Amino acid sequence: MEVLNIESLPEDANAAVRLKTVFSQASLSGNLAMGTVTIPPGKRVPFKGVSKHEENEYSIIVKGSIVTEVNGKVYRASSGEATFIPAGEEHIAYNDSNEDCKIIWVLVG
Repeated sequence: MEVLNIESLPEDANAAVRLKTVFSQASLSGNLAMGTVTIPPGKRVPFKGVSKHEENEYSIIVKGSIVTEVNGKVYRASSGEATFIPAGEEHIAYNDSNEDCKIIWVLVG
């Protein structure tokens, strides 16, 4: 077992949001990555363009709310809700609220 203090992890170099990868593992059975992202008001992920990856993306919104656009369809998710984005689907997320949005995310391939 491994226990990590999420607050003490280094942040990835991204000026627009605070992104931390907690766990990442590649194996013969697939890929797994887990982390947190805090999106300040008025910011989006990715900074430009769209995200698209080969893994399914599972997220839990733990604070605030977020607007996501997946393949051109717009959704809103708020604290206490979870989202699923299938592998290969183009998506963005943006914070149109007055407070930070904190998300725990998991990529599973």
